[in-house]
Amino acid sequence: MKVNKMMALRLMLALILALGFASCSKKSSSKNSSRATGWNVDGKKASKKQEAGPGLVFIEGGTFTMGKVEDDVMHDWNNTPTQQHVQSFYMDETEVTNAMYLEYLDWVKKVFPPTDENYKHIYLGASPDTLVWRNRLGYNETMTNNYLRHPSYADYPVVGVNWIQAVEFAKWRTQRVNEALLEKNGYLKKNAKTLDVTAEQNFDTETYLNSPTSAYGGNSEIVLPGKKGARKAPKGKNGATAEPTNIYAQRSSGILLPEYRLPTEAEWEYAAAADVGQREYNIYKGQKKYPWSGSYTRSGKRQSKGDQLANFKQGNGDYGGIAGWSDDGADITNEVKKYPANDFGLYDMAGNVAEWVMDVYRPIVDNEANDFNYFRGNQYTKNKIGKDGKIEVVTKDSIQYKTLSNGKKVATSFPGQIVQVPVDENETYLRQNFDKSNNINYRDGDKQSSRYFNFADAESTDKKVKEDRDMYNSPKHNVTTDSLGKMVRKYDRSNKRTTFIDDNVRVYKGGSWRDRAYWLDPAQRRYFPQDMATDYIGFRCAMSKVGAKSEKGKKARH
Repeated sequence: MKVNKMMALRLMLALILALGFASCSKKSSSKNSSRATGWNVDGKKASKKQEAGPGLVFIEGGTFTMGKVEDDVMHDWNNTPTQQHVQSFYMDETEVTNAMYLEYLDWVKKVFPPTDENYKHIYLGASPDTLVWRNRLGYNETMTNNYLRHPSYADYPVVGVNWIQAVEFAKWRTQRVNEALLEKNGYLKKNAKTLDVTAEQNFDTETYLNSPTSAYGGNSEIVLPGKKGARKAPKGKNGATAEPTNIYAQRSSGILLPEYRLPTEAEWEYAAAADVGQREYNIYKGQKKYPWSGSYTRSGKRQSKGDQLANFKQGNGDYGGIAGWSDDGADITNEVKKYPANDFGLYDMAGNVAEWVMDVYRPIVDNEANDFNYFRGNQYTKNKIGKDGKIEVVTKDSIQYKTLSNGKKVATSFPGQIVQVPVDENETYLRQNFDKSNNINYRDGDKQSSRYFNFADAESTDKKVKEDRDMYNSPKHNVTTDSLGKMVRKYDRSNKRTTFIDDNVRVYKGGSWRDRAYWLDPAQRRYFPQDMATDYIGFRCAMSKVGAKSEKGKKARH
């Protein structure tokens, strides 16, 4: 009897200890408990996985050989092979289509009516140049009048868009996507994005994140405190209660997406080559000539044998092939998704239209300086802070325009956006990774450059001498408009210019419907002025990936 009581007592003590340890363990592993301090953290953890934005395909990053890996028949030295690594990112499944761009134009026309004197240049500056279809020895008026707006061309890639316009479209797309996400999560009044939006009352992501009450012109009926995100502060000793926190969406909420943008050249080439699907060759050497597997422009599969795998110019006077036979289905651009996708699921990475990328053109890929997320064209900016210590927001009187070489004005800031200024010495002082805002010309014409054409003056401090000895001394025209809107042209008539390359020349990649098969190689690179457009250059958007490199949840091998 006594033994039984002792056993029962021991069992009870063991049970109490077990429960005590379990409670301690449970308490220490609480979701709201900080691993740093043990405090009960006030906040709800958002989903760790980034959702893909509308129209985007996930591209898992990796190492690849950027540049030509085969003998170049043109003996072009501007794409010498180098090993590069790009981070994971997202990219548009197809080129931006006419339908997508018209959605942008309709929004701009509604919010910034061209009949208003303050906004008359915004819509015109965003409109594609439809006259790119004209040819002095060809009848192309049908495309001039119909290509952009006729429903038959709705799913065709937009053309006549210069680099600046493509960048502004990407900015606009960022705002509209994030605006819809906030509305979906209860942070914005429903349908305000269509019913209540005006020039002085619209949404910008960065403005919302920095000062939520400044979005939509500070209209509290539209910008709502979130029901899910708000946290009530605990009551104090005297019964006083602090204001609730996190009532608006933040970056930490995980709701808002990073910005849409043009892909870098390295990202575009990596995505086009799609070495992930290559098995017969070493993926690090990248011996694949086209975005699809193989070295031929025709399909070798039994069900589609002989079919063209891209829309390109097959020969002189041959843009599509013989009707009904050996035909690529198009003589100008073609509807997106008409040809097989590459191994990343991207369509038309060769042919149809060539595509703008972010990079400023330079003949050398400077892999000695960087082999990670290579990009040429960094210009660092920061939010402008006013005398009152608050961010400055663009108004109708402070809209910034860029005058193109043809005299056309393009708006580079809309009302509601935060004014951006170049970074200054407060950000650059004693830094080793960057020392100025504009880094476009980094390593141009310095002592380390292999193409500096007058090495003797490399150490000169005279500004005039340095300008005369610039690595890229292209013509410097000056085209402005007077008070009456007439163009004032001042041409550079110097006979000492040696190149057309300057800081306003951008890279475009991929072949087009006007190009021979030679240009379909993802490694090919060409350049064009950023403020000019053609009938064979379009674009697609990209978005950076935050968080894990892979979406497959791979674990490290032990």
